[in-house]
Parts: sequence; structure tokens; C-alpha cells
Amino acid sequence: MATKGTKKKSTVSPEKRILQAAMSLAAVQGWRDTTMADIADQTEISLAELWKHFASKNSILVGIVQVADDAVLRGSDASIEEEPVHDRLFDVIMRRLDALSPYKKGIAAVVNDFRHDPSSLACLAVGPMQQSLRWMLEAARIQPWGIAAPLQQKGLGLVYLAVFRVWLNDDDKDQAKTMAALDKALNRVESILSTLRIAPLKSHQTEQQAAADEE
Repeated sequence: MATKGTKKKSTVSPEKRILQAAMSLAAVQGWRDTTMADIADQTEISLAELWKHFASKNSILVGIVQVADDAVLRGSDASIEEEPVHDRLFDVIMRRLDALSPYKKGIAAVVNDFRHDPSSLACLAVGPMQQSLRWMLEAARIQPWGIAAPLQQKGLGLVYLAVFRVWLNDDDKDQAKTMAALDKALNRVESILSTLRIAPLKSHQTEQQAAADEE
């Protein structure tokens, strides 16, 4: 039992405390107006200690992305392959959003400020987020489409972006709006893919029929 006046040591890692502080400050004063010094003060650590964990505000945002990546990958195992592709992707994307939920207000502030800071947005979108999309497909046990893999990844990115926008404004605990939007987006993608699969088959059948007619 701790003696009176002794401060209980936090069991939360320094990295997580920094991320929590950064997003809490962003939610109150905006991301642009939040400085590294603010984050250090809020976390009750020195700037030198903060620098050891995160060298910039963008690296803090990358840290948030990695928290979501970790949740996605930890919740995935081989048994997911028994489920339909729709359900696999649904589970992976919702797991990602659930991991981001504690930071939602701060993330909303970051997104709002990114409208005036395209360079930071590009920094995240080009690198960490593309890597996250690749790992989301791996977590869903979806095989890459060879040379068409970038299109596969882009398609997932468009689905995630559309649902992410809904999620930012979904304040219900059951996340009904978010799940409905995700289900709709995945159904739309499945419909498009079905069309792409059927079209080459029809074309092949037409060619076979034409050859038979010529004979």
C-alpha cells in the first residue's frame, strides 16, 4: 500500500501518455495551435524526454496510426479465412476505428486543421497510411492481385476514407451509422468486382460463339 503523499506510478507507457495528451490538447485548442512544448507540459515530461519518443508533431500522428495498426493485427488470426471477404474487411475496418475511438475528438481537430496544411496530410497519406492499407489486407487474409495490387489497395483506401468521414461525426455508442456506411461501401465494391469478373467471361463466351458460327 502506498504511503500518504506518495504519487502512484502510472502503468501507462510514455508513448501512450504522449498520444493521449496530444489528442486531448488538439481537441481543445486545435492541432495547429498545439506545440510540442504544450504536449510535454501536459504529459508532465521534459522536452528532451518527449523528443526521445516523438521528434515532431507528424511523428505523433504516425504514432496514432500505429496504434490502430497494432489493434488491427493483434485481432487477426487464420480463422478469419473461413468468413466471407465482406465480413473480413468489415471486422478489420471496425477494429481500426474502435482503436482510434479514444482519440476521436483530437483526430477530428487534426483533420480540420489539415485542410490548411496539405504537406502534413501528404506526409501521412503517402507513407504510413499506404502501409496501413497493405497490413489491413493482410489482416483480412486477402491475397494481393499481383500487378493490380495498387488498385486493390486504392479501393480499400476509398472505402476506409468514406467510412472514416461518417465515423468522425457518429457520436452513438453503438456506431450504427458507421457500420451501416461500411456495409454499404463494401457491398458497392463487391458489386463492382462481380461485374469485372463477369465481363471477361461474357467476352470469352462471345468469342467462342463467333468462332463456332464461322465453322
